[in-house]
Amino acid sequence: MPKQLPLIAVVGPTASGKTRRAVAIANAIDGEIISGDSRQVYRGMTIGTGKDLCEYGNLKYHLIDNAEAGSKYNLYQFLRDARVALNDIRARGKNPVLCGGTGLYVEAFLNGLALPEVPENPELRRSLEGKSLEELTSILATMKTLHNVTDVDTCKRAIRAIEIRTYYLDHPDEAETTVPSPMDAVIIGVDIDRESRREKISRRLRDRIDEGLIDEVRTLLDSGIHPDDLIYYGLEYKFVTLHAIGQLSREEMTTQLETAIHQFAKRQMTWFRGMERRGFKIQWLPFDLDDNEFTRRALDIVNASSLAAQ
Repeated sequence: MPKQLPLIAVVGPTASGKTRRAVAIANAIDGEIISGDSRQVYRGMTIGTGKDLCEYGNLKYHLIDNAEAGSKYNLYQFLRDARVALNDIRARGKNPVLCGGTGLYVEAFLNGLALPEVPENPELRRSLEGKSLEELTSILATMKTLHNVTDVDTCKRAIRAIEIRTYYLDHPDEAETTVPSPMDAVIIGVDIDRESRREKISRRLRDRIDEGLIDEVRTLLDSGIHPDDLIYYGLEYKFVTLHAIGQLSREEMTTQLETAIHQFAKRQMTWFRGMERRGFKIQWLPFDLDDNEFTRRALDIVNASSLAAQ
């Protein structure tokens, strides 16, 4: 197998074990991980985002703990930082492995997409203040196709999405700039059936609560982060924050959060299937292969792709 390999992307829904698989592949090819997760970038948000840092060992990783909790890291910043990380890894003779379940981030990066930095629009924000989430969603739906449902998880997210789309409409020359062609990449998908996925999600949620998820959120709140800023991140941070500020009981938090994560995993798979329809070839491997067999099969796919490209 040649030393310089195409970018390897390891994708799959939450709780599928993709981090462990990506780490195993990276260790086998003298590689480094680029995280393609929209929330693992935040410092102090470790348990809730499933960083699983213990799985990395001495392996170098990028785009984890890059931003302050409470800030709003976005697609523009991800594409910029991921490109820097990719070039850095390549320059040192290593092989990059992109790992993540945020389909929007992964697809945009593999497409070679570049975006302008969108500034805040105070006047627009004032005009949208006080509108319901349903109203904001309707406004956004007139401006774009709502592929990414996380845009409308909260009012703050919806307002930011409207702000970005308004900027693109006002600056059409900056709206989307792509490199000449998509990246040379091999995409490995972790294929997990629905029932196994649901079982793993439920078990992992219980484990995370036992590991101190609620205390993690309380620590973030005690550090001065406003509850709305944690709720903005959705899933664990939305429901645990609502519990921490007294709006949900522990039982209500757990039940609603578990349902939300199951729905999120379903949306992730919908996105990845959509990527396939949009021309991306995802090579799916069973989730229950042992690490050595999964890595062997993945590298066979990478090797075949490299030979075919010669």
